Amino acid sequence: MAGKASYPSPPASLSHHRIEVLLSALRRGSGGDSADGSGGGSGDDGETEVRMPFSGEVLLRLPNTTVGQVAEAARLARTAQKQWAATSIHVRAAALLRWHDAVLARADELCDVIQAESGKARGDAFEEVADIANTLRYYGLSAAKVLAPRRRHGVFPLLTRTVELRHPYGLVGIISPWNYPLTLAAGDAIPALVAGNAVLHKPDSQTALTTLLIREIALAAGIPAGVWQVVVGDGATVGPAVIDAADHVVFTGSTATGRRVAEQAGRRLVRADLELGGKNAMIVCADARLAAAVEGAVRGSFSSAGQLCLSMERIYVHRNIADEFTKRFAAAARRVKLGAGYDFRSEMGSLVNEAQLAKTRSHIDDAVAHGATVLAGGTHRPDLGPYFFEPTVLADVPETAACFGEETFGPVVSIYPVASDEEAIEKANASAYGLNASVFSRSAAHARSVARRLAAGTVNINESYAAAWGSVDSPMGGVKASGVGRRHGAEGLLASTWAQTIAAQRFWPVGEFGPLRGRRYQTFMTAALRALKMLRRR
Repeated sequence: MAGKASYPSPPASLSHHRIEVLLSALRRGSGGDSADGSGGGSGDDGETEVRMPFSGEVLLRLPNTTVGQVAEAARLARTAQKQWAATSIHVRAAALLRWHDAVLARADELCDVIQAESGKARGDAFEEVADIANTLRYYGLSAAKVLAPRRRHGVFPLLTRTVELRHPYGLVGIISPWNYPLTLAAGDAIPALVAGNAVLHKPDSQTALTTLLIREIALAAGIPAGVWQVVVGDGATVGPAVIDAADHVVFTGSTATGRRVAEQAGRRLVRADLELGGKNAMIVCADARLAAAVEGAVRGSFSSAGQLCLSMERIYVHRNIADEFTKRFAAAARRVKLGAGYDFRSEMGSLVNEAQLAKTRSHIDDAVAHGATVLAGGTHRPDLGPYFFEPTVLADVPETAACFGEETFGPVVSIYPVASDEEAIEKANASAYGLNASVFSRSAAHARSVARRLAAGTVNINESYAAAWGSVDSPMGGVKASGVGRRHGAEGLLASTWAQTIAAQRFWPVGEFGPLRGRRYQTFMTAALRALKMLRRR
């Protein structure tokens, strides 16, 4: 572990000129409309210094957006949204499919920027690229059908013709985090845009360049510049301004911040969809294939250095196989290859900054002080980079330890032997959170029976997170303190719209009319309602 770190040089795609081109989308917007439609800008709030996690060196200085510029960006977005909403859904969907092709064609450039800003390994960066291509294809092919006018049953068959329409909210405010800068930025913008909304987007300053790059790609594919406005700066200042300007808010981040977002949106009676924290559990049943469970635990616990909302931080393993599983898993964790580089040679990258490193170390130190045992890892690796930390496996973690119930958001996972699946389910559910879970068993039927009893928005069988997350036709989100609302699927698209019911009554009204009044009307309606039930008409 000794020795001085040798840091990788940023690739050509991150040249000073290229960074300036991307940042110009913010700087040109200062003080009014701009050639590319971006309403951000460099103002009195100065700049934010962004450092590369691989080395700690400065990558760029990000011009902060003022509150006044957020309001101007919202105005520009609303102006552009009217024409965008009037554009055929088929035209909007076609833009998504062109965007899909462009994302795959520029995958290396996207991976470079994701890695430079977040410090994750190349494989984890490409996972985001593949995810966004998956989302673009899905909504590009399904949005027209999901948003089409839908016939609904009326009060009386044949007499009432009812249709449900879907309208865009108008301006969707998106506040996205640093940990998955492409997936959680574009992934929420895509359904909002194809539904006919404009987007006012505040990415985390650490990873704003990724948002600016994917926006550039979207514009080249046919998304109008004005309908995707990007603003940046201090979250406590810019975030509330975005919420106050929006007709619908989408937020991904901590539970504590999510509560404040919900409170602010609620005062305006604005819908807020929130994906928040998690303390995700994996259950390894007695009949699980150990090799598959170990591999799944490594991937689920240490992808993106554990800085994944869906990451496994608790593993409940049946005591009949606990010793063997623990031995194999700890050995596998020690074999994970750490490193900084813009290639696929490393399996796990860096934590994003000093704060994440400090929290990871604090949770481990606290657990050990309370009697926990470190089975693998537990060591800071400054020889690789300032924020590298080894994949860490803990055992004997007591309830008094901070990491027992709190989210670490780092490469740390605790193992707990259990006597039965019942005990595993009970302990997995004994959490304030309910975002993601995983079950490993040879029997799919048994695993499904366990999964149905877990209080988690997504449950993966013989996988850790990618199976459920990647199933974009099905909704994804949390329960309890892990959030409200859903992304993905038809539900994720409809979340960016409001429903309108239009009902046309023919021949005679629903209420009293002509001779059918008073008691006669009551008698007629009673007979009609009974007949509808007998005919099983909804």
